[in-house]
Amino acid sequence: MSAINLAIVGVGKIVNDQHLPSIARNPDFKLVATASRNGTVEGIDAYKTIDAMLEAVPAIDAVSLCMPPQFRYEAAHKALAAGKHVFLEKPPGATLSEVADLEATAAAKRLSLFASWHSRYAPAVEAAKAFLAATRITSVQVNWKEDVRHWHPNQAWIWQAGGLGVFDPGINALSIVTHILPRAAFLTSATLEFPENCDAPIAADLQFKDADNLPVHAVFDWRQTGKQTWDIVAETEAGTMVLSEGGAKLSVNGELKFAEPEQEYAQLYCRFAEIIKVGQSDVDLSPLRHVADAFLLGKRKIVEAFYD
Repeated sequence: MSAINLAIVGVGKIVNDQHLPSIARNPDFKLVATASRNGTVEGIDAYKTIDAMLEAVPAIDAVSLCMPPQFRYEAAHKALAAGKHVFLEKPPGATLSEVADLEATAAAKRLSLFASWHSRYAPAVEAAKAFLAATRITSVQVNWKEDVRHWHPNQAWIWQAGGLGVFDPGINALSIVTHILPRAAFLTSATLEFPENCDAPIAADLQFKDADNLPVHAVFDWRQTGKQTWDIVAETEAGTMVLSEGGAKLSVNGELKFAEPEQEYAQLYCRFAEIIKVGQSDVDLSPLRHVADAFLLGKRKIVEAFYD
């Protein structure tokens, strides 16, 4: 199979930091065009809109959509209508309904749609899943706390309705939890803290349980300075499991069991190529469903205004 002609829509920090290096190292893809209001890639044909790009470069086979989620549905629908496979950055969309519509459209056109969850491909995630499958879990604690000013400076869209606020990083934790737990959990209560000048939360406290009443507690906070915290701690009959540094390291009872270099986006593009080759889609909405449940069930707490 010849290389898949790929285009990127929305050239920003995540594209430069992760997508471009991963695409460059993957022989299954050839980057042929970009569409972005401001960003470009040196040596690659650049267009201001996806419409102009699709019209000018009919040889495009697949499109990676990396703009904010509020604007992703329209672009994805245009790409699918033009017969292109689609890679959706996380979260896959602003609502569950629009992603379900895209999934149905892709199926009808026999195209591949990929709802990517990069944190599931963190090095120690599969080892954590295997460990939990072999023991009985008694509780799970998720702590996902970081400094929004460091990771998302001057990104006003993230504080607007549909931008998800602290769930933008928090959904990474949910993507891991939904992958490694043996049984599905569901939300029972939540408190969401909204800055008085924002439409999206800056912190969230979430309580879950599964059918066996396993307690799962998650705390997301965007106000942490200094050392950042991305940990999932499970108490089990086999000891305390800690999946730390966003899924990079696995420890049991304080002993490091697994750690390898991060290759999340490289693995995402391997998966995208795989589903294109076999004519399938990969659209798991469980992390986004938990976020939607939090907005449905959560108590709203107003806190002091946030200024970047």
